[in-house]
Amino acid sequence: MTGVILIVGLALLLGVYISWRAGRLDRLHARLEARRAALDAALVRRSSVALELASSGLLDPATSLLLAGAAHDARTAGDVRELRESDLTRALRAAFGQPEFLASLAGRPGAEEVLAEVESASRQVFLARKFYNDAVAATRSARRRWLVRLLRLAGGAALPVFFEIDDSLVAAGAGEQGTDM
Repeated sequence: MTGVILIVGLALLLGVYISWRAGRLDRLHARLEARRAALDAALVRRSSVALELASSGLLDPATSLLLAGAAHDARTAGDVRELRESDLTRALRAAFGQPEFLASLAGRPGAEEVLAEVESASRQVFLARKFYNDAVAATRSARRRWLVRLLRLAGGAALPVFFEIDDSLVAAGAGEQGTDM
């Protein structure tokens, strides 16, 4: 009789553990989706701010055209989004890398606000990508566990992939640089 109770108790504990593991995996996937949505919102905001900068009249026509094209490509990119977002970062860096550009902004109306928006949007993309990639790492780690694989607790969910772009901060005065992870 005690053997039956012991087996039932162990089966119950195993069931509770499997249920907890499945719930954890589900929460990790939900967190991953939320982080992906935040990353998408940050990327759209950055491209909007880049378009605003391109149309502000603060840049020379060639740089404005380059920046507007990169922002449009980043916003409409499908499968190559990481590449297009990196191109937008390089276009922003090129715009802010012009010494005459930074010198010409002194005292111009609206320049401070646009530059602050670009810096804020760039910082937000950097942080959103970092949080998203952290969630991907946690989810992939949980999915590598032997019990999760054996019982197929992840179901048919695709294995999440990291989002790698060049997202170094580009705004004037932003002495910090983001790093590729």
